[in-house]
Amino acid sequence: MASSSPDHLIIGGGVIGVSAAYFLARAGASVTLVDKRGVAAGSSWGNAGLIAPNHSVPIPGPGVLTQGLKWLFDVESPLYIKPRLDPELIRWLWRFRRFCNETALDRAIPRLRDMQRASLALFRQIIAEEAIACDFEEAGGIVAFRTEKGLEAGIAEAEHLARFGLKTTILDADAVHDLEPALHPGVIGGVFQEEDAFLTPHKFVFGLAEAARRHGAVILDDAEVLGFETAGRRILRVRTRRGDFQPKRVALAAGAWSTPLARMLDIDIPMQPAKGYAITLPLPEPSPRHYIIFGERNAVATPMGGDLRFAGTLELSGLHEGINLRRVNAIRKAAREYLILPDDLPKGHVWQGLRPVPPDGLPYIGRSPQIGNLVIATGHAMLGLSMGPITGQLVAQLLQDQPTSLPLDGFEPDRFDLKK
Repeated sequence: MASSSPDHLIIGGGVIGVSAAYFLARAGASVTLVDKRGVAAGSSWGNAGLIAPNHSVPIPGPGVLTQGLKWLFDVESPLYIKPRLDPELIRWLWRFRRFCNETALDRAIPRLRDMQRASLALFRQIIAEEAIACDFEEAGGIVAFRTEKGLEAGIAEAEHLARFGLKTTILDADAVHDLEPALHPGVIGGVFQEEDAFLTPHKFVFGLAEAARRHGAVILDDAEVLGFETAGRRILRVRTRRGDFQPKRVALAAGAWSTPLARMLDIDIPMQPAKGYAITLPLPEPSPRHYIIFGERNAVATPMGGDLRFAGTLELSGLHEGINLRRVNAIRKAAREYLILPDDLPKGHVWQGLRPVPPDGLPYIGRSPQIGNLVIATGHAMLGLSMGPITGQLVAQLLQDQPTSLPLDGFEPDRFDLKK
């Protein structure tokens, strides 16, 4: 039964919120987690399932904004910005352009690398200790290319990442097909990312939530946050559809919905919700043994136990959860360009989810300067699963006034605060 006065209240039932609840419960703290829908109901369900230190690259980078503007009116493009007069989108794009350069890229890569490596170690530990069945595989992944131009760009990125200790292997046509026979004959080469792993994301998050409950955490579905009562610099009460709570400390880990929730506290967390799509279907024959990134198409195929998932696209269209079938079909088309697939491949289950993207591509993790008993953990863009366990551990450490296992410089929640 949920206490109305837990030590810690976690807002958000995705991988980050559930990880925080797990680590707090294991430490013996009183913790309640609330979510407006339920565990893994958002991006933690349908993402590509990658744990990818070798993909430690933020969304902004050299040439990204220029390419995005070229794709502006192409609804089937990998990066699509729905044209609209939205002041928040305009402000976000204005900030985003400042980070589309190599200096910002090189500042971000080691931070994302360290977070993902730490998370991968925690995935191994948690899955083993809690016996979570989630199709976890450390087989690595392949970025596959069909064009010389694409392969050259992939090699250049691999060489750039090597400066940060991220090792990859360049594969010619023969080598890439030997390593992954399920690749389409049109693939001319690739980059093997052997440090990476993959799993079925919702199975992991469900298993972690069950483990958190076993350790004493209370997890409440259908518990949308309706508002906050504050005094001075503290949250006194959190009002939800499942009742009111008076926690000592609060963590906000609600993904793309963190921005409107923070606004209730007069806190600005600049993010854009970036929609992604996924198609999940029975594993075909032949089936890939690794995850496969479609290099020129910015989509991915991940084997997940008895299923295969195609995922991708980045669509900036606001907090809108509708499905654009043209974008879904673009992923299907890309899959046939990179994989050997049967003609009668099932349509599969289609999903969409919103990833929270800050202007600089780095998450917000830290104590709120405005509210003394609030910790913020959001903005992980397309790496939320990959950085989930370590972020949850960091949140638990912050809530308990413990030293953090990784430095948090660069992740400050108020780094875009114009009032500073």
